[in-house]
Amino acid sequence: METKLIKISEDNFSATIKQAGRILKNGGLVAFPTETVYGLGGDALDKEASKKIYAAKGRPSDNPLIVHIADFSDIYAITKDMDERAKKLSDAFWPGPLTMILNKSERVPYETTGGLDTVAVRMPDNGTALALIKAAGGYIAAPSANTSGRPSPTRAERVYEDLNGKIPMILDGGAVGIGIESTIIDLSGDEPLILRPGYITPEMLKEVIGDVKFDPALTEAKGDAAPKAPGMKYRHYAPKAQLILVRGDQKKVTEKIVSLIDEAHADGKKVGILCATESQSDYKAEIVESLGKRGDEEEIARNLFEKLREFDEKEVDIIYSECFEETGLGIAVMNRMIKAAGHQILDI
Repeated sequence: METKLIKISEDNFSATIKQAGRILKNGGLVAFPTETVYGLGGDALDKEASKKIYAAKGRPSDNPLIVHIADFSDIYAITKDMDERAKKLSDAFWPGPLTMILNKSERVPYETTGGLDTVAVRMPDNGTALALIKAAGGYIAAPSANTSGRPSPTRAERVYEDLNGKIPMILDGGAVGIGIESTIIDLSGDEPLILRPGYITPEMLKEVIGDVKFDPALTEAKGDAAPKAPGMKYRHYAPKAQLILVRGDQKKVTEKIVSLIDEAHADGKKVGILCATESQSDYKAEIVESLGKRGDEEEIARNLFEKLREFDEKEVDIIYSECFEETGLGIAVMNRMIKAAGHQILDI
């Protein structure tokens, strides 16, 4: 299959969106930009299209897909038992990086929801994405547009690396703004639970609907239970090299990483380091990448997946990384880093 990579511009926007919309309506797949990461889209109401998404990504079929909409009224056709919390959150954060899990209607096939009676829904804050959703009929199921388990793509070129020859079209809207996936909150029960942290922080949610809690499955796997949201059960966001996080007092963390570099070099390994700008000069390794200044959580989040991809290009054998403050957006950053490391953390 030939994969067309089309750079979106004012001149070709309308024609390209129409072409992409036709592909989706005919059961095909299109990768497209959102404000978070690039998504791999298919018709959310077409079970065969959802199957194609899983196949293209190599994604386990019990890992739910997020349904993207462009108009809040469209939520009523794919959910049932809507409650006031969803309306309040949509008023506050849509379009934007918030996904809500609600009880699904019969219109949504189980192939889209990973076999669950709930559906994950969001409205992205990206003009290309919103136009594409409308052109496709209003409902696009879209996980991140990468090979399952790999770092999510924040640029169209990274989508092409993973999915060239597997899908007919990639819409290139440039680099995304946020760089990590949406916050996911489960509203299908009495108690709202955060299933995946993201740009919309717990504090922001609490201001709108009151108390929210984190699902325990964020830190511990649920065994054979089906995940209710993307990223809960399987290893995600991982570079090809082994990634080990080092956590603790910054001075001790730096000393430990320096010693780990020496040990790895003694074993003939090529080393990558992921750190804050402030400590970048403390490390002497083949590849030393800064995610940004420690106080700039948005810069760190925006750079994370791209830096992990760069380590793959430079073929390092092992990566050692500093950790970051788990407050605000930092909670989401560390969630992704811990998943990418397969929970390999050295506490100092």
